[in-house]
Amino acid sequence: MAATFDFSPTSVTALAQVDVTRALLEDVGEADLTAGLVDPALRACATVVARESAVICGAPWVEVAFRQMDPTAELVWHFAEGQRCEADQVVLEVHGQARALLTAERTALNFLQLLSAVATKTSLFVQAVREVPGARTRIVDTRKTLPGLRLAQKYAVHMGGGLNHRLGLYDAVLIKENHIAAAGGVKTVLARAAELAPQAKFIEIEVETLEQLHEALDAGATMILLDNMGLMQLHEAVRINAGRAALEVSGGVNLSSVCAIASTGVDRISIGALTKNVKAVDFSMRVCRAWHESSRVQVPVPGL
Repeated sequence: MAATFDFSPTSVTALAQVDVTRALLEDVGEADLTAGLVDPALRACATVVARESAVICGAPWVEVAFRQMDPTAELVWHFAEGQRCEADQVVLEVHGQARALLTAERTALNFLQLLSAVATKTSLFVQAVREVPGARTRIVDTRKTLPGLRLAQKYAVHMGGGLNHRLGLYDAVLIKENHIAAAGGVKTVLARAAELAPQAKFIEIEVETLEQLHEALDAGATMILLDNMGLMQLHEAVRINAGRAALEVSGGVNLSSVCAIASTGVDRISIGALTKNVKAVDFSMRVCRAWHESSRVQVPVPGL
């Protein structure tokens, strides 16, 4: 599935099923001992509230989590995937078996808070570069993802308006300084990479100096990663390149520096922090109504 992943609804649902099955097994094990205290005949309605502004992301994972525990669960989203909500707004209503809702709650919220955080952070960078006059720069993710959740996080980047870099080591070539040193130089390693062209989505080479940039361009590079260069170097790199190769910037990019980098005229800015340094969005779930399945008699919910 990973090598041809396209973020279509079918692919995303299949991915969510795999991720959620693993997460529920980790959390529930053989039984949810605490939920066992609740009457099995009880049904409930619960709301999920955002405690801060966020771009909503992760609905397929949330839906799978609740429906794996209760196939009859009904979910009503108040915000579409990729839409921004504000603090204290209800983003979701869930109706289903009370035990199932309580068991699925943490797994569902874990995915929602993580993926919404990635989408929200990505959208901040995307919006920032859009406001740079004349800039055509796109925000790109990296392989600095949580193990086992790479595709989910890359989906969240996509929902936040960013681009996905290679999915893994298998679908594209990114030649870094250690590859250059081990292979015997820029020209040699690019020649070897050309042999892989039919099976690689793209071939990119990292350079750390303007001299290496010249060498890569002379060797026919069509995609070049400018690593940890200052603004003056980036301006000069764009001038030297003169549109011959797609230029990507990486290294230490933050919201304070991204606009200045975009203004140099580079094509892409890759940011590991989109998926690596993520502060989860705060969501909470509260049961608002409960009733017995057979009698429909309301059960008091403390605090309501």
